[in-house]
Amino acid sequence: MITYRNVHKAFDIPVLSGVDMEVDAGEMFALFGPSGTGKSVLLKTTIALIVPDIGDVEVEGQSVYRGGNRALEEVRRKVGYVFQNAALFDSFNVYDNVRMGVPEDQLAKMPRRETATRVWEALELVNLDPREVLAKLPSELSGGMKKRVGIARAIVGRPQVLLWDEPTTGLDPVNTAAVERLIKRLAKELEVTSLLVTHDVQGGLSMCDRVAMLEGGVIRFCGTPEEFRASQDPVVRAFYDRAAAEAALDMVSETS
Repeated sequence: MITYRNVHKAFDIPVLSGVDMEVDAGEMFALFGPSGTGKSVLLKTTIALIVPDIGDVEVEGQSVYRGGNRALEEVRRKVGYVFQNAALFDSFNVYDNVRMGVPEDQLAKMPRRETATRVWEALELVNLDPREVLAKLPSELSGGMKKRVGIARAIVGRPQVLLWDEPTTGLDPVNTAAVERLIKRLAKELEVTSLLVTHDVQGGLSMCDRVAMLEGGVIRFCGTPEEFRASQDPVVRAFYDRAAAEAALDMVSETS
């Protein structure tokens, strides 16, 4: 469903140095890596929010960078993007924020009643009561609710692919677990391909069919969660052991 071909990107210094990676249709795929390694940068190249210096990305066989504006628009219709910090518009209420997830060409032809139904259904899918939140501004929502509104906006256009950029960043352990359950449920119910960039290694391993690790600008590892846990690559091993230790400390902190 998604193919990254020799993707390079530099911001003064190289960030991506030839990433090759494939995400299969219908699978849940997690991308790990130390902070600052370019995970979110790679995710943004999928729909040209960041343009690579070299290389290409294909979504369902369609080039993002070699097909012109029309091809890019078609790709973007297939993809829902969940931003790291929800990225809601402060001056828009929940209804208008979610409504913006419907592609513009569809929205222009869609009756107002159908638009309202789409927004309502998307909010219900993320376990928010539309009657309580539709008219609220982002400033009136908790952090967990903002995340859910951001997810509703990503799914309201009924995409084939969902891109998740650090969806649990800033959440406490209870809300982190709730959002991860939601991600897993939506992937199954909506039958979408999911690519998840996350710092929560344990959560990603528990949810996903395959995982990859980005390190030094390239893919250091790609395989199943079981293969990742068992890897003897010293860099992968050190990263996994550190993530496991941090998860254990978080659990102790939560119970103390």
